[in-house]
Parts: sequence; structure tokens; C-alpha cells
Amino acid sequence: MKGFWTSLAPLLELLTFCQSLVQMVLPPELRLASLKFLNRALNFFSSYCSYDIIEIDGANTNELYNDVQLYLGSFVRTSASRLSLSRALNSSATTFGLSKNDCMNDVFDGVAVQWEHVVVQRRSRTFSWRPLPYEKRSFTLWIRKPDKNLVLDSYLDYIMNKAKDIRRKSQERLFYINSCSGSLDSRSHQWESVPFKHSSTFDTLAMDPERKRDIMEDLRDFAAGQAFYQRTGRAWTRGYLLYGLPGTGKSSMIAAMANFLGYDIYNLKLTEVHSDFELQKLLMKTSSKSITVIEDIDCSVNPSNKSKATQAAMPRSYYNPRAPDAACGGKDRNSNTMILTGILNFTNGLSSCCGSERIFVFTTNHIDKLDPALLRQMDMDIYMTYCSYPALKILLQNYLGSEAEDLGEVATSELPEAVEKAKMTPADISKVLLKNWRNKEKAVSELLEVLKGRAKRNERHGGLREYELNGVEEEEEEEQEKRVLGSLRAGSHWKGDSSRELDDDEAEMLM
Repeated sequence: MKGFWTSLAPLLELLTFCQSLVQMVLPPELRLASLKFLNRALNFFSSYCSYDIIEIDGANTNELYNDVQLYLGSFVRTSASRLSLSRALNSSATTFGLSKNDCMNDVFDGVAVQWEHVVVQRRSRTFSWRPLPYEKRSFTLWIRKPDKNLVLDSYLDYIMNKAKDIRRKSQERLFYINSCSGSLDSRSHQWESVPFKHSSTFDTLAMDPERKRDIMEDLRDFAAGQAFYQRTGRAWTRGYLLYGLPGTGKSSMIAAMANFLGYDIYNLKLTEVHSDFELQKLLMKTSSKSITVIEDIDCSVNPSNKSKATQAAMPRSYYNPRAPDAACGGKDRNSNTMILTGILNFTNGLSSCCGSERIFVFTTNHIDKLDPALLRQMDMDIYMTYCSYPALKILLQNYLGSEAEDLGEVATSELPEAVEKAKMTPADISKVLLKNWRNKEKAVSELLEVLKGRAKRNERHGGLREYELNGVEEEEEEEQEKRVLGSLRAGSHWKGDSSRELDDDEAEMLM
């Protein structure tokens, strides 16, 4: 081995002499041109081509560099052998990144590519309007020459879209509400926002699992349907109508949709909107990837099928007793009509081009009172009904941490029949479980008692719930209650039969 190094010494001396001779004879410009020529010759015979994505492009930050860094950091922990770990101040999340001058592989549409994180020290500190980092960082993308035209543009678009999704999911979601009419918040914004911390998900939502799967599949198709909406020439929006009795989970459904998609929520209060122009300005201020919620739409906008009843209730004009007083009711009615028209135009009209990937959710307790034009605009109607046994099993898991089968034979045998006959909403059942959530046996026994009591009450009233008997679902009962209240205010009983006392059903209605 010693003889080998001894014989190699003259060769090294010759190379050193040649290098010194070249530096003395050839000027620096010629040497630089020779190196460039040699580099081009090597690249010509190489089967790969490279693309540099530097961190700072001139005086501006290269957004593509940040997107690549965020994209590679999402799966670098499983692909790279060396990792760079970091954690921001007051943050509990650890960020994974590619180490200095390290490489990793990726595959896109069956094409293999390689990324290299190049970090070098800056040789000199030149004058700049903004401070530059001491290190010059960049990503180098290596692609085979036959594949560069196939995947380069689409691959970069894919990286930028993935980076946007990662940012949206990591950012804190917000809940917006429109300011009072004619007023702005402290920052001169029409929307006031607070962090959205609702914990409702489709896993905790008390609903039939099959129906939840259909809704989740519909939401997935919408979020991934950009190409479909562009191909068909439709606005990238979707409308959902949630209808049913109070307490059936409409608000929890909206929160679950927002958490599932990672969207912000805009809660639009139509009572604070008094013109179509104001409504358009509010809707145009909503961001993409958001859910605009209009709760109790039947109470916010006068339904068209009740126009006659509304006109009958309006005060008459002094000059024309047959015509409603325009100062009292005409202005509000016209305003409601314009607001409804503005909603329809923004969901599926020309105004829908302002933004994309937006969801509109309307809720109502009375679907029969909605305008037919609004119903036609809805893409999916979701009926929120009473709590079924599959939904009850989800509530038992949420509040008691146990499956229904683990609560004993009595619960397993009696709960399915009892919950079907009781016709209780998930909110009513949640109140019972929340009361005794620390004691499973007591919670189940009290729940059975409440379910059986409600079932007996429904049988006594012909299958109707107490809520329906109070006039919410049956108009006849509502009119009867009004007559009873009117007679009490007048100090007498029913007309034509002043000696008749109130029966038990009427007395219970007034309780």
C-alpha cells in the first residue's frame, strides 16, 4: 500500500503543475467559458434535466419555493432519511422539512422525479433594500428529459393546489356574522369573525349512517369537482336545504360539514339586510371554500304562498281601505322580495361568478312555507327527523362511551322499540344522557323511562308529539290555541258556550 502512494505522488505533482500553468496562461474569462462548455456537453449527454426554484427571486420571495417546501414537508418523514425539525413559537405542532443538501424522490402520474434541497453560504453581502439571509436556499427538480413535457406544468399545479389545501387545513377556521345594517366593525369590515371551535363531526352526528355516507360522498364530489363545473359551464356552488323540527341536528350538521371540508362559515342574518345591493356586497365579501348559512329562511323572507294572509293582516290605507298601507307593509314586502331575488341570483345567477367552491345552506322548520323558486335552486334536500335507533347508538357512544350492546340485555332489547315509538329528537335525548353521563346505568334507566313516557303520551294523543300539539306542525291546533288565548284575554270562554269549561287537552296546551 505504501508503494502505491509513493508511485501516485509524481502524478499528483504533475496535475498541480498543469493547474498552475492553466491559471497562468488562460485568462479567467476563458476558463469560465471552458467550464460552461464542459457543463453543457455533460448535460447534452445526460438523460436528466434540472430546474432550480430559488427562495428569493430578485427582491421578492418566490411563492413557488414556499409551496414546494410545504408540499415536501407533508410526506418527507416517510420518504427521506434525514429530516429537519422545527417548531414555531407558542405552537405545539412540529414541522418536518428536508435537510440541507439532501435528496428525496417523488412519483406523479407514474413518473419518478427527484428533489434536492440546495443550501450554500452567500459569498458577499451586497446592498439590498431588504435584508437577505446568510444562506442561499433553493430546490432543484430533476426530471427525465422524455417526461418533462408530460408532467412539468401539471406537476407544479398539483404542488401549488396541495400547498393551498395544507395551509387551509392548518389555519384556524373562522365563523363570520354580518354587522348591523349600515354599520361596520372596528376594522371597517362588513363581517365580524371569531374562531370556529365547534367539535361536531360526521362521526358524532346522530343520524343514520347510510344517510351520512351519502352526504359525505356528495361533499367529496363537490370539493373535487372543479373540472366538472368548468366543463359543464356551471358555477362552482352547491345548495343544501336542511328542514325538520327544532332539535333534530341542523346546526350540528352545518358544523360537521365545515369540519369535514375545512371551510369557514358565514352566518348571514337577513334581518340586518334591507336592500338587494347590501346583500350583494355582503355575499361578494365571502371567500372561496366557505359555507354561507341562512337559518330559518321561512322567518327571514315572506313566503309567496302566504301573501294573501299577509295582505289580510296589514292595516288598510286611509284613502283606500281596500289597499294595504304602503308605509306599513309595502316597503317590507318589496324588500323581502328583492332580498330573495338577490339570494337566488347569487347562488345560480350572474353574481355566482364572484368566487368559487362555495356552499349555501338554508335551514327551515316549515318547508311548506318556502318559495318554490328557492326550492328549485337547492341541489340536495336533507330531512332532519326524529332520533332512530342507529342514531341513538351514536349518542350512547358520544355521551357514555359505550356501545348499546354493552349496556345490558334490558337496554339492548327495549331501546330499539322504545325510541321508535317515542319520536324524540336527538336534542331531547342528549339532555337526558348529559344529565347522568358519569353513571351509565342510571343514564340508561332514566332514558328508558323517558322514552316509554313519551311513547305513552304519543299513543294518548294519536301519535302526535307534544311539540306538534302546541301548534307548530298542525295549523288547526294553532288556531285553536289562538282562540283560547283570545277568550281568556276577553274574560270569557268560547263563544256560544260560556258555561263550558276547558278540557284537559286545552288546559295542557296552555301550560
